[in-house]
Amino acid sequence: MKIGKSQFKNYTYVMAIVNLTPDSFYAPSRNGEYTVLKTVERAVKDGAAVIDLGAQSTRPNYTEVSAEEEIARLARPLELIKRNFDVPVSVDTYFQKCAEFALENGADMINDVWGLSRDSRMAKTIAKFNASVCIMHNAKSVLCGDIFKSINGFLKDGVRLALDAGIAQDRICVDGGIGFAKTKEQNWQLLEGYEKLGFGYPLLLGTSRKSMFGGNAEDRLEATLQSTRLACKKGVLFVRVHDVKENVLAIKECYGKN
Repeated sequence: MKIGKSQFKNYTYVMAIVNLTPDSFYAPSRNGEYTVLKTVERAVKDGAAVIDLGAQSTRPNYTEVSAEEEIARLARPLELIKRNFDVPVSVDTYFQKCAEFALENGADMINDVWGLSRDSRMAKTIAKFNASVCIMHNAKSVLCGDIFKSINGFLKDGVRLALDAGIAQDRICVDGGIGFAKTKEQNWQLLEGYEKLGFGYPLLLGTSRKSMFGGNAEDRLEATLQSTRLACKKGVLFVRVHDVKENVLAIKECYGKN
């Protein structure tokens, strides 16, 4: 898969979560323009291959903010990161207006938690900038029945939208959406069968410190690392995580690298 000038294949890479919100569920991940450079510097040093900027929390029961608010939170940090680091930058948004702003200002990828379905203009906007996209599964209500059939159906629709809009096939990855419109049991079922997704497209896994692991967010690192090791075994291309250094080390162990 291509993101910006970088090519990713035959490995499991770390996408670092850098939140620009005051309410993301894991407090240490929250940043503003005065902390973001140090956070990104540490993430890159620790082995992050991609930086994922989020200007809106999608934690359970979150209160949605507008595209304009996302842009206000994103503008300065994105400028600083692009000026100081040569690392692909993904922006987590489902608003076309925010996506267009981000891509105009140097972002390389849009990570859409509604899989291009919330705004009919999103796919064409991404294509216009020859950018990459992560298409994540989501739904308005909790899934029932065969979850893999539902998830893959949604993802295939998103991929079709992407291709029809002109997004390059090698700039698309998909995410099963663990933690979104699924029960705890379904999240575990999805994780354990993650290789059933993708129909040939690269996979991104996002389990970092999520509630499916139980307990408090601060106590979920080891469970997250176990899911990262599982991702390696299943050939997942990206894991999106809060704790870069620990996950990079876990991946290296899986691939037998020092």
